[in-house]
Amino acid sequence: MNKCLASANGRTGQVLEEKCAQDVSPLSSPHPGIKVMEVDWQRPRNGAAHHTQEYPCPELVVRRGQRFSLTLELSRARENEETLIFTVETGPQASKALHTKAVFQTSELEKGDSWTAVEEAQTETTVSVSLASPPDAVIGRYQLSARVSSRHKHTSRKLGEFVLLFNPWCPEDNVFLASEEERQEYVLNDSGVIFRGVEKHIRAQGWNYGQFEEDILNICLSILDRSPSYQDNPATDVSCRQDPIYVTRVISAMVNSNNDRGVVQGQWQGKYSGGTSPLHWRGSVAILQKWFKGRYKPVKYGQCWVFAGVMCTVLRCLGIATRVISNFNSAHDTDRSLSVDKYVDSFGRTLEDLTEDSMWNFHVWNESWFARQDLGPSYNGWQVLDATPQEESKGVFRCGPASVIAIREGDVHLAHESPFVFAEVNADYITWLWREDKHCERVYSDTKKIGRCISTKAVGSDSRVDITDLYKHPEGSRKERQVYRKAVRKLLSVEARGRRARVRKAGGRGLCRHELLKPATKPTVTGKFKVLEPPVLGHDLRLALCLANLTSRTQRVRVNLSGAIILYTRRPVAEILHESHAVRLGPEEEKKIPISISYSQYKEDLTEDKKILLAAMCLITKGGKLLVEKDITLEDYITIKVLGQAMVGVAVVVEVMVVNPLSERMENCVLMVEGSGLLQGQLSIEMRSLEPQERASVQFNITPTKSGPRQLLVDLISSQFPHIKGFVIIPVAMAK
Repeated sequence: MNKCLASANGRTGQVLEEKCAQDVSPLSSPHPGIKVMEVDWQRPRNGAAHHTQEYPCPELVVRRGQRFSLTLELSRARENEETLIFTVETGPQASKALHTKAVFQTSELEKGDSWTAVEEAQTETTVSVSLASPPDAVIGRYQLSARVSSRHKHTSRKLGEFVLLFNPWCPEDNVFLASEEERQEYVLNDSGVIFRGVEKHIRAQGWNYGQFEEDILNICLSILDRSPSYQDNPATDVSCRQDPIYVTRVISAMVNSNNDRGVVQGQWQGKYSGGTSPLHWRGSVAILQKWFKGRYKPVKYGQCWVFAGVMCTVLRCLGIATRVISNFNSAHDTDRSLSVDKYVDSFGRTLEDLTEDSMWNFHVWNESWFARQDLGPSYNGWQVLDATPQEESKGVFRCGPASVIAIREGDVHLAHESPFVFAEVNADYITWLWREDKHCERVYSDTKKIGRCISTKAVGSDSRVDITDLYKHPEGSRKERQVYRKAVRKLLSVEARGRRARVRKAGGRGLCRHELLKPATKPTVTGKFKVLEPPVLGHDLRLALCLANLTSRTQRVRVNLSGAIILYTRRPVAEILHESHAVRLGPEEEKKIPISISYSQYKEDLTEDKKILLAAMCLITKGGKLLVEKDITLEDYITIKVLGQAMVGVAVVVEVMVVNPLSERMENCVLMVEGSGLLQGQLSIEMRSLEPQERASVQFNITPTKSGPRQLLVDLISSQFPHIKGFVIIPVAMAK
């Protein structure tokens, strides 16, 4: 039974505490009372054993379910009958019934289900003991007290505080992860890579998680204490912190600011006045520190990768193995229909007032590894968590944990938010042409479009790993369709009524579920956009729409082309192309329609996402309708080199090579540099003006403070174009 919901009687501990508190008469006692004078927390030894030596906080940091050692100095030598008695407490109104307080004495027995203390060694006035918590202990900051049972009455001495974390190294802990390589990557790695872009052009962005930076552990614990559940009932909330399901769900809600004074405020409109653009962040440290120092005022602004980066920092810091996941062509299904319905006009332009669902170029969330005691062992392993505020769950903007295995098998009835996550990766993408008579008809489009190239960083390297097969069976396969129909059946009884109502409102007539699933007539012409030159920021774009007649008869096609600057959510910002073509295709003939978009056409409205969407609505005489779309991300680059061997405590030169991508003079540019273990805080370097297409080299020094592979992030920021990001992994050796 979940300890959040159950209350143990704790009678054994109560008897021990009452017995220890009795005032035994000191008849003919040969020795004065004994006291605990000092404590040595043995931080180096415990830190190495618990993989917590990187935390810079003043308290000892250890992991649950594992022994840690202390050395106590006593006021005199102990008598044989005198025993050490310890008390640990966490949270307000700590109690044994809530498992937030324990009283225990030294013994030779090691119990896995309770706090224990075992004496390791002693001298005349010192004693070394090892303490251990149960593997399901509440995580957080504890107060430790100790006393010696004696004929003389003495109160316990407060020895100080320590922090207890989840333990992926402990087989009995629900967050246990068997692979040491994966523990190093998903718990201890303080930097990583987040994949962004579009399906055909995926780019890696470095991210500084920085979970071992100054004050970050304290900030992560304070996030839990700022949650509404803690504010409503702090004692009960703290007692629930033994459960990774509960903790991750709280963090999912608290990383966004929608229902509380959470960490990050979202903004997707392309306007970031009064705050920082989401693309300006290079890591979580500055965000968390700003939230904390600003007295818990939400930090402006974030988008999906920012929420995921911050959440990864918090959960790794607390000891839960976590990774960042990018899903390309990610569905946002607002009505739990497991389909994304897009309404377009005759030029393929999205009608936003009718289209409630959406498909983002990419969406980023987290996975954490733990057992699902609530669902059963079949659903243990990776769990989806999403802090981006998209849809409410029981009145709160949060998502997960949803079992990845449950998503793959269509078990959308299981907690938490499984239908929403299933739709993100496996919804059917349906396009409706809105006619002038206010009716709509289905347009042929790719139902395999949603959930492509689901990606995460590889263990031990910065390469991309495709994990799409963990979320669904091969797209279009018989098994994938079986799972999709299974998921629809599980939701049908409740969701169908709301679904019909929404379609009736949009399309002017009621559509039953079988009509929605009925595919559009396959057209007799195929089409695709082809990029003729790499789409480079600051340059003209040259493409072609390639059409092919699939029949042995001549066909006429009316092609309506449109192009728009978009955000990564595919929301249009400004139209940059609008033209029509009449095409005659002979039997099995192929033709190309050239498309050119000049830099002057897109430069004024281009957003930091650097994305353009092209659409071609092809109206085929007696041959159906075809919508062809192409997402384009404009390319840029920055080169970073380390000129020499990087060693701890020794300055080394870094060279950054940048190019002005514009056909005009580039002014007022700044390089922003960041990297845990390489720099203290952030470095800002002003650059000279650059002529069109000019290359420039900037050099600066860094002095590493930590060894091992370290990530250095560099951004080129300018008011004239969206900023350019780059990163490099620097191997840092110990000084000789």
